[in-house]
Amino acid sequence: MRTSSFSQLKLYNFFVYGAIAVFTSFFQIYLQDIGLTKIEIGSLMAIGPFVSLFANPFWGYMSDRTQNIRKTVLIMVAGTLLFVQAVFLAQSYSLIFTAMIFYYFFQSPLFAQTNSMILTYIDGTDYKFGSFRIWGSMGWAFTAIIAGPIMDRLGDSQMSLVFSVLLITAFGFALLLPRLKRSSDAPIVTMRGFSQVIMNPYFMTFVILGILVSIPNAMNSSFISLYITELGGSKQMVGLAVFMSSILEIAVFLLFDRFLKRKMTVMLACLTIVSLLFALRWELMALATTPLQIAFIQLLHAVTFGGYFYVGTQLTMLFIPKPYRSSGQALYTLSWSGISGVVAGIFGGFMFQNFGASVMYQVGVFMAAVGTIGFGVMYYIVRRYGYQPPLPSSYNVKSNIN
Repeated sequence: MRTSSFSQLKLYNFFVYGAIAVFTSFFQIYLQDIGLTKIEIGSLMAIGPFVSLFANPFWGYMSDRTQNIRKTVLIMVAGTLLFVQAVFLAQSYSLIFTAMIFYYFFQSPLFAQTNSMILTYIDGTDYKFGSFRIWGSMGWAFTAIIAGPIMDRLGDSQMSLVFSVLLITAFGFALLLPRLKRSSDAPIVTMRGFSQVIMNPYFMTFVILGILVSIPNAMNSSFISLYITELGGSKQMVGLAVFMSSILEIAVFLLFDRFLKRKMTVMLACLTIVSLLFALRWELMALATTPLQIAFIQLLHAVTFGGYFYVGTQLTMLFIPKPYRSSGQALYTLSWSGISGVVAGIFGGFMFQNFGASVMYQVGVFMAAVGTIGFGVMYYIVRRYGYQPPLPSSYNVKSNIN
């Protein structure tokens, strides 16, 4: 693949993350401005994670089955662009709810399939995942901080225009990427093999612990903009908080690319530390009293979510055999945007409205602490006994990755 194609892949990542950053950062404020309550907003934000429970496995399986990840991503971006227009044209809660079901069917698995596409393109090259993922972080950070003043000036009604321009640009760069050829000796992906993947007890324990750790992170993502405005912050302050949460991810990904060993025990130790830092982050959020404090606390996002995302993506590659990696990444995504997002939207909205943000974040401290213990136990087991992966029937290779 030509060097220019890798540049196009980086730019695609920049703009697709930038587009979703606009939606994630300001959509809740838009919903509040049109008169919805926090519980209604929470229920709408829970649609995406709920739909992703079905959409992620569906698109992951289709990508593996067709072995055409680029085409899959293009369809998903086009569907996201189409149905977001319906979301903003809807004039009632019920119509917004219906439109968001279709929107999230295409959008919610987009990051997981983007990761699989990156990993597929760089397979067999000297390029590393982090050098591409940092472009997503830059897109998220810089778009959010630029969009804040733009949204203040244009108003929330123009949010769909900003989102659409960014997503169309991302689609254009993805369209320029070269086609990927399927190897003639690649194993045929079957439902039987897929079922054996999800029966991997190590991988499923990793996913379940990820759900627990990610619930408070999803609550934070869903309600931080409302928390900031409740404390008197502006949309520019919301943009600053998103910028602070993403800008240091660049350094984190580069450091992981350089120093993180592709060894299961090392990665599980990292997840244990990251979960502990999550607990610290939510404790600080519970104690915050000003919007500026919240913005600076978001600096911990880089080493918490950024670290969890990077390590988890790499760890999934060790758990899952190559032909099923899109499905594996889709299932892994459920741990931070699927079930956790459903619980965060409904339970988080209830907690925020009835008990306040401080109590909501204190619950997050407890969840992260339990996740810390769980990953610590996994680390101990793998370090002492090693890891013997149960592979699909078409694979007879045994390995011991510890």
